[in-house]
Amino acid sequence: MSYYNDAQFEAMMADMESDRAERKQSFQGDAPQKVREAVCALANDLAGHGEPGVVLIGVHDNGTPMPGFVVTDELLRSLADIKTDGNIVPPPTLLVEKRLLQGGEVAVITVWPCDTPPVRYKGRIHVRWGPRRGLASAQDERILNERRRHRDRPFDIQPIVDATLDDLDRLRFEQEYLPSVVARDVLVANERTHEQRLAATKMVVSESISAPTVLGLLVVGKSPADWLPGAYTQFLRIAGKDLTEPVVDEEPIYGTVADQIRRLEEKLEAHNQRGVQFADVSMETQAETYPMDALRQLVRNAFMHRSYEATNAPVRVYWFNDRIEIHNSGGPFGSVTPENFGQPGVTDYRNPNLAEALRALGFVQRFGAGIAIARKALGERLRFEVQPGFVAAIVGKGAA
Repeated sequence: MSYYNDAQFEAMMADMESDRAERKQSFQGDAPQKVREAVCALANDLAGHGEPGVVLIGVHDNGTPMPGFVVTDELLRSLADIKTDGNIVPPPTLLVEKRLLQGGEVAVITVWPCDTPPVRYKGRIHVRWGPRRGLASAQDERILNERRRHRDRPFDIQPIVDATLDDLDRLRFEQEYLPSVVARDVLVANERTHEQRLAATKMVVSESISAPTVLGLLVVGKSPADWLPGAYTQFLRIAGKDLTEPVVDEEPIYGTVADQIRRLEEKLEAHNQRGVQFADVSMETQAETYPMDALRQLVRNAFMHRSYEATNAPVRVYWFNDRIEIHNSGGPFGSVTPENFGQPGVTDYRNPNLAEALRALGFVQRFGAGIAIARKALGERLRFEVQPGFVAAIVGKGAA
């Protein structure tokens, strides 16, 4: 249900001085980029309204509907993709709808303020002041950092009060993570301190409170499992079909989330059999027992959506003779239920800031697409066990 009614939308259309509304005549040319910048700015809510802003498409600069503008299903789908295409992080909360305003069709995007700003579009923080939009200044960014609501913070940016800056790897942060999340020209231009940069990227609570967050330890921590006991991976290769059979390869994998993902994917590659076919083909072909692209999606989903709170359970990967099982603690979250789990377009984020970090580091290309990609590659070989306390992805063996 929309937050605003038609009369309120029409008032926003007509108010040329508003910092809560942006108007676009169409969604062509450079408009897709401009609309994303506007969504980013409205999600940051620099003015502190605490209420949604709107982007109105199909509206003339003078606030009247564009004659003959038609809101198609394709346009609405393209606008809805703004939330999940991975360019705006953390993913914005928005509603896309078709409205009849002042006698003309208008596409409306309603954007809610983010509880954990700053929000970035392609590494840049966009904000609005009055009717104007632009890039955030150092002071703007400081205001956004300080505005994060402590009570409502997701667990991934809660502070680990006994940890210190010495528990974060400064070299990894400055050379690996920071260039991936902040546009290079912005990085070169600013003169922020190390502590300010850590605060801006949510690695610590704030400039004045230097306690590392859960996110900071998971992404650039020297030893995350010292502070989050379940922040590691258990890999088992079992010569049989159940856990009573002999274990032929075992490795507990520690380090940052990125370290764990890379090492686990190396283990999966090493155990994945490849068959070579010569007959009836002009060139030899190779087939994997398990499609690696699908396994990567399932593994990365497990790290992104698992619970790191009140659990000592690691991500567990059990490779049996007839299947692979990938277990992560924490059941369905938010709008995801056992009934709609894995359905296209149904996604929610227990760890929205970790999702943002994995996107920046290149482990996520598009939010909400991992299961769909895995299903396409695996078909009926993929099934899920969804319980209140855990989710298991189970992949049946194929012919190599």
